[in-house]
Amino acid sequence: MLRFFGICIVTAIIAWDSVRSLPHPPATTAAPFKQSYDNKFDNVDLDEILGQERLLKNYVKCLEGTGPCTPDGKMLKETIPDAMATDCAKCTPKQKYGSEKVTHFLIDNRPEDWERLEKIYDPAGTYRTAYLMGKGEKKKTNLAITTTERNNDSIPNA
Repeated sequence: MLRFFGICIVTAIIAWDSVRSLPHPPATTAAPFKQSYDNKFDNVDLDEILGQERLLKNYVKCLEGTGPCTPDGKMLKETIPDAMATDCAKCTPKQKYGSEKVTHFLIDNRPEDWERLEKIYDPAGTYRTAYLMGKGEKKKTNLAITTTERNNDSIPNA
């Protein structure tokens, strides 16, 4: 019995030495693991949805919880709260572009639909406020560029 314990102790010491000699992982990683949202619906034709009243109404009803959802509508409905809370940190570039395109379209062209969705997903209205402020800044910039171009057109070349 004593021999058995002796072998166990020697084995433990050898194992400990081999573990101690292994390189240690860094205390913190350089970049945290970023999980992305599923991209299987990234190729949905957003222009078709935005251009067809029936399709758009069905998506809005799905997101409001007042109508049935397609598989992509259901996934969108489950993803929106996290995407809004994290400023779309897990979105692919295509998803960011698509979400901006759709929300800008709704704010500009279907404000009643946007207001109903906003009450559910962004009650503070932070997204709309930021978008409208950015839109105002862009308009000012475009106006300044247009004015500068007009002024430069009237200056004769020497």
